[in-house]
Amino acid sequence: MRPRIVALDVDGTIVHRPGSIAWEVASSTLPSDRIRRAVRALEAAGVGVILASGRMFPGTRMVHEHLGLRSPLVCQQGCAVHEPAGHVLHEFPLDVEIAHAVIAYARKLGHPYEWFTPVRYLASAHNEASEEYARASGVVTEYHPAPETSGLLPTGVGIISTAEEARAIHAELVARFGERVHVIDFPSVTVCVQAGVTKGRALELLCADLGVARAEVVAVGDSVNDAPMLEWAGRGYTVSHGDAYAMAAADEVLDMADDDGVAALLERVATGRGI
Repeated sequence: MRPRIVALDVDGTIVHRPGSIAWEVASSTLPSDRIRRAVRALEAAGVGVILASGRMFPGTRMVHEHLGLRSPLVCQQGCAVHEPAGHVLHEFPLDVEIAHAVIAYARKLGHPYEWFTPVRYLASAHNEASEEYARASGVVTEYHPAPETSGLLPTGVGIISTAEEARAIHAELVARFGERVHVIDFPSVTVCVQAGVTKGRALELLCADLGVARAEVVAVGDSVNDAPMLEWAGRGYTVSHGDAYAMAAADEVLDMADDDGVAALLERVATGRGI
């Protein structure tokens, strides 16, 4: 059975990650021509394509427009679902008391922290992790010594540290807040969003809006924030450089170098050759 929806992560899945050999060669933050042709073939075959990205809306929309899509976009780890013009269809704010408690812990540790909404990204002090995320997201980091006083209702907050410190920070946040938050680990940033907020949950809600069953969905991703989406979809794929979370959640690992395996999968789906 040909699926009705293919959900695609962006960075590391259909766009090379900065620092990778392929990124150095391609020098591009957009999907390859082969991916773009495969996406067009999917849509011509009646298969919808949904981007599900950790990026904020502007950076996700840049890829969305490059691919010629008209579908809604899942952004910011699943914290918001947008229409192509930007209107927010679903938004999942973080409990403000928890947000303040997390940044109080960041201050105690002496670490900078982030405070974000579907369209704005604030950080307490200049740091490269925030700059990199803002570049990918198509926004400018708003530096503020106390983002929590901005009056913005956050969809998430994050503690910026190092790869060595992040594991202990994750453990402490889970010990303090338990199931009241969803903690996401990135190499040097530990992000807290509302409990139950994931790309998988956002995709589930969006498919309900569209009248698409879980079994009719294929998802592809490479990272911890993709794992819930890979688990929820009728068929989940990760890539050969995917992290341990994605590997555990996926039904199959694509044998590939960067986006070649993803393109081949999309071509198979578009031509009805199976998944």
